[in-house]
Amino acid sequence: MKPLILLHGAIGAGDQLEPLATLLSSQYDVHVIDFSGHGAARPTVELFSMELFANDVRAYMLSTGLERASIFGHSMGGYVAMYLARHSPELIDCIVTLATKWHWDEATAAKETRMLNADKIEQKVPSFAETLHKRHAAHGWKNVLAKTADMMLALGADNPLKAEDHAAITQPSLILLGDRDKMVSLEETLAVYKALPNGQMGMLPGTGHPVEQVDIEVLHFFINRFLR
Repeated sequence: MKPLILLHGAIGAGDQLEPLATLLSSQYDVHVIDFSGHGAARPTVELFSMELFANDVRAYMLSTGLERASIFGHSMGGYVAMYLARHSPELIDCIVTLATKWHWDEATAAKETRMLNADKIEQKVPSFAETLHKRHAAHGWKNVLAKTADMMLALGADNPLKAEDHAAITQPSLILLGDRDKMVSLEETLAVYKALPNGQMGMLPGTGHPVEQVDIEVLHFFINRFLR
């Protein structure tokens, strides 16, 4: 079976993608990765960055003997997949992204980092704080939020993937967006889709940004239809 790697989003972990992995496992050799400093992955003192997370994927592929694979990435995971395709194209067959934030500038980064205030999360959504605590027990969830915020500010100062980078990515790519996504705009998604030489685009109905709001069977259909 063809290898398929699943990548989680910011402040997330691979276990969020296990239901999708189960659906896909009958058709593909599925691998789920936790990025450094997230979930069950190794602790790290390094700053979070797309380069760090891309290196995680490279190291995983080397350690498991995967010479080439397709990648599905949710949110930040989709950005990492595209970053890899740009800088290590020999590793990537096809790419599927969902709910990926492509447009970054200082104003965007400032807006998104305000959502990562640990004190406010504890006060207003304690159940989410507890989820994050359990998800990142080995790393400290507040530390994960702080390092993610720093990464977003760095993206706002210098977005690593620009229009000319997307134009240089030749792998077949499917760019998906939920029609209820409040973080990612249709405009930025269309811009990336149009820049990709071999891009396709799809819209998931009734779908917000968090992966928990995604109809996994619908997502499975889109991924499987595209990869086959």
